[in-house]
Amino acid sequence: MTDRYPDYDVMNKQWSQSWNPITRQVVQRRLAVPREPRFFNVNEWETLGAVCDRIMPQPSDRPPIPLPAYVDAKITEKHMDGYRYAALPDQGEAWKRGLAALDQEARDAHGGRFHSLPPDAQDDLLRRMQKGELQADAWQGMPCKPFFEHRVIADITHAYYAHPVAWNEIGFGGPASPRGYVRMQLDRRDPWEAAEAKPGEEARVRRENQRVG
Repeated sequence: MTDRYPDYDVMNKQWSQSWNPITRQVVQRRLAVPREPRFFNVNEWETLGAVCDRIMPQPSDRPPIPLPAYVDAKITEKHMDGYRYAALPDQGEAWKRGLAALDQEARDAHGGRFHSLPPDAQDDLLRRMQKGELQADAWQGMPCKPFFEHRVIADITHAYYAHPVAWNEIGFGGPASPRGYVRMQLDRRDPWEAAEAKPGEEARVRRENQRVG
């Protein structure tokens, strides 16, 4: 992955005036999410991990953001969306049913569970889910297309961009409380926001981002 924000680390802000104690506590709780499943069983955890790997592939040059753990925590800690699509059961039941159905689809099509399939076979099943073409009995009447859109995509991508590592990749300064943001216009940034490096500017931007706080 190209380093668009060289030497920028949002965690350098944690003891600056950008973050207050509550903000630091929120971010630290995210970093301390248990890496073992609390809601999902072992089989569901394996399938969820494989789905996360295909939906949001991560670079090999850093520790991965623990996406399955974030999805598990969202359900375990009852962080609800505040609404529910009529075609889907509650988020925990939707995930359990969807993961079981995906394993059945994998066995029916390829003779093995989803996590054991090669990436191209996994991608094919996910594309068919996206198109609403999967109809195994294990879906129990739950349509696969809205499950893909409103649980798989939403929960996994939201989990990714809730983590400071993802903030570093996009130059986000995190929840700047109490300082806040001032320059809200397009293509403008506050002095405490990361600078994006264009070709040939990496060294200058690296020095600038080391001072961001």
